[in-house]
Amino acid sequence: MNQADEIKKITGLEASKKVQEGMTIGIGTGTTAYWCIVELGKRVKEGLSFKAVPTSNQTKLLAASLNIPLIELNEVEYLDLTIDGADEIDPKLQLIKGGGGALLQEKIVASASRQLIIIADSSKLVPQLGAFPLPVEVVPFGWKQVQRRIRHSHQIEVSLRMSNNQPFITDHGNYILDCHFQAIPDATAMSITLNNIPGVVENGLFIGMASSAIIGYPDGSVKVLNRPVK
Repeated sequence: MNQADEIKKITGLEASKKVQEGMTIGIGTGTTAYWCIVELGKRVKEGLSFKAVPTSNQTKLLAASLNIPLIELNEVEYLDLTIDGADEIDPKLQLIKGGGGALLQEKIVASASRQLIIIADSSKLVPQLGAFPLPVEVVPFGWKQVQRRIRHSHQIEVSLRMSNNQPFITDHGNYILDCHFQAIPDATAMSITLNNIPGVVENGLFIGMASSAIIGYPDGSVKVLNRPVK
């Protein structure tokens, strides 16, 4: 196992300790969330009882293979907590997510959660969001109109995400535009602006949602960051 995977495994193990008997949780998508799900599978085998809502088909298949009890989000009023990764994390615990393509379901699940715990390695910490291309999920009909509008409004490169020489298709049958802002000084305003464009389903800016972040460092240490109090 390489160092990057070791860090992800450490943070995933630490986050799994937050899950307690009888909870209903959300489980995230991506390489960091993978290790947390694996650890939760071990705890289920040891007798821990909880229910989980997956944030993607990929996560659903992994959790089911580990005998983690799964339910639909529509079956519950709220989730006790959700554990998920992030592509960028700023000092306010604002996030860019969606590098794996599951941003819509991730945001819906996060919004239904009393706590959103982010797990990541220290390379995801940034002074300002935007270096990582911001994913924007769009309906296939008229996606070029959305691309053109974002490109012209912000004077940035906007690329259609591809997979095997075909447009990447999300779990909900949509496309993703990756927006190369480089810097997003006002994430709240940008989120509103993007979501007001007809054809945009959701964007990868997660504002005011993360309650804490468990960050792993190359030396093997783990640090917990909490969202600043207003």
